[in-house]
Amino acid sequence: MTEYPWLAHYDPGVPHSLEPYPERTLLDYFDDGVRERPDAPALLFKGRAVSHAELDRASDAFAVALAALGVKRGDTVGVMLPNCPQFIVAEFAAWKLGASLAPLNPIYSEEELVGPLNTVGASVLLVLTPFYEGVKHVQARTPVRRVITTAIKEYFPPLLKMAFTLFMERKLGHRVTRTDGDLSMDALIARHDGERPPSARPVPTDTALLLLSGGTTGTPKCVIGDHHALVISGLQLRSWIASALPPWDAVFLCPLPLFHSYAACAVQSTTIIGHNPLALVPNPRDLADLVKTFKQVKPAAFVGVPTLYNALLARPEVQNREVDFSQLKACASGAAPLMAETKRRWEETTGARLIEGYSLTESLIAAAATPLNGPQRIGSVGLPLPDVQMKIVDADDPTIDMPVGELGEILIRGRQVMKGYLNNPQETAMMLRTDAAGETWLHTGDLGTMDADSYLTIVDRKKDLIKPNGMQVWPRELEEALAKHPAVVEVGVRGFPDAAKGEMAVAFVVLRQGMQATAEELRAYCKEHLAPYKVPGRIIFRHELPKSLIGKVLRRMLTLDEPHAPS
Repeated sequence: MTEYPWLAHYDPGVPHSLEPYPERTLLDYFDDGVRERPDAPALLFKGRAVSHAELDRASDAFAVALAALGVKRGDTVGVMLPNCPQFIVAEFAAWKLGASLAPLNPIYSEEELVGPLNTVGASVLLVLTPFYEGVKHVQARTPVRRVITTAIKEYFPPLLKMAFTLFMERKLGHRVTRTDGDLSMDALIARHDGERPPSARPVPTDTALLLLSGGTTGTPKCVIGDHHALVISGLQLRSWIASALPPWDAVFLCPLPLFHSYAACAVQSTTIIGHNPLALVPNPRDLADLVKTFKQVKPAAFVGVPTLYNALLARPEVQNREVDFSQLKACASGAAPLMAETKRRWEETTGARLIEGYSLTESLIAAAATPLNGPQRIGSVGLPLPDVQMKIVDADDPTIDMPVGELGEILIRGRQVMKGYLNNPQETAMMLRTDAAGETWLHTGDLGTMDADSYLTIVDRKKDLIKPNGMQVWPRELEEALAKHPAVVEVGVRGFPDAAKGEMAVAFVVLRQGMQATAEELRAYCKEHLAPYKVPGRIIFRHELPKSLIGKVLRRMLTLDEPHAPS
């Protein structure tokens, strides 16, 4: 085995390699849990525990229902759900049939849904009730044949479920009338309770997840994640934080959405392999509920983005030490730069180590992380994980390796890296390239440096991806939306640092001669066509935008301090 320089800086007990990886799937690990401790909690949700046995029985029943709807091996089941037990039930059900799961952002606008639904090709879509009508409006333009609804209350404890039904369900738009023969998940599970699905178990090379990503170009694409990649990522990450997450009893609290690779790959894989209870928070912006969940479940591990850590630190309950953090051992931050002051304050308040990580959806998350117990270098995202290779190459000529400390593009190798984008060989060829030695590297599009000890620091992005609150926003998508407004003649979008969100999308707009529009009018227009987190945080008017010789708007030259045209 090659002795890479970063191995010398691993925490004691972290293996240099985990080879050979078992030829297993996450479903195999879950089956182990069902056999060994069927009554042990697999999920914690709103004060209720869902055991391994209950999750197994519900996913069996839903798998039978999906099979009756025509879902078979190699098919894809779509879900539009927040964090809730139904997400995991549907995922395991799809896997038990040899099908894959395509998790979609539930707050997509109707127009934004059409492209992803056509890309993943799901014929059956499970949605939370408030999103049902929007899906029905565009269903005819997609491959979706059958929509199944589920209510957020289905796994609430009895008293909370009753209160929600009486006082909140209709008010919050959770009560719907299904049409076209569409069905409800709870009715399907009840109908097939106790039945076993047909034997169509996945093998490690089968596709498990289809995840949307912007790649290096910013155009949404679909990453193929196979079952073995999820196992590899989970084993790598467990080895990194093993001292903080012993199997079975240590709770992992996850407020980040399961439709995002951060939670879908890293958190979920880690908990399934270790049989750790996964505590789900449906809305990370509901800080009162998140703090309440902290108090209830007393997690050993927690994940978030920098803005979430800052928001929690601002809560009076946290400042006044009303939350018991005594069980908390490991916290992870990703998706945006972690400020040194945020890390210091969180560790001082909770007593838990806050580590930072780096990866992409295309590498199925496991890539680099700061050591849990060893030295952490401010500004660095850490060291490559076991069996992950990284190098820095010239941003314009990837055949040239950059010297220690020199800036270049980050390349990644590892067995968990995606096999490619779904039905997109051109984009796959841009991301996965084979070098002269016959080794295939993932070209991240991110610029960074590695010091003499192989600590990685992210410096910039070749791509223009913007990440408000850790979510992905592509400038071109915003530009196209604004360009459809009749008063807009030119538009350019660029991300800028923001204290609240980490990053904010700012749109620079030139109005058509003789036409008028205000910033609020244009933001309202965006809200009709985009998910809320994609709406530009600011709209600035200009008389003209900087352009190249061929007329392309130069985003990097859009600055906040230029004089702007009156709105």
